[in-house]
Amino acid sequence: MISEEKRRVLEFFKEGRRLYTMQKFQEAREVFERAIAIDKEDGPSRVYYMRCKQYLEEPPGEDWDGVWVMKTK
Repeated sequence: MISEEKRRVLEFFKEGRRLYTMQKFQEAREVFERAIAIDKEDGPSRVYYMRCKQYLEEPPGEDWDGVWVMKTK
């Protein structure tokens, strides 16, 4: 059985991903931050939080298909 806490994290992650794919990176980042506030060890939310931060600094092109492309190793 999944805990209520984990269920909330998953709901925030789902909403964050929806916003992320719509290129609403500021809003998505805030939602991922809410998930991280509940579970500081939630790896997926932390990864997408950082991706949103990077896309806010350097937005993808209009033809972006949602795929993350690493630019450095």
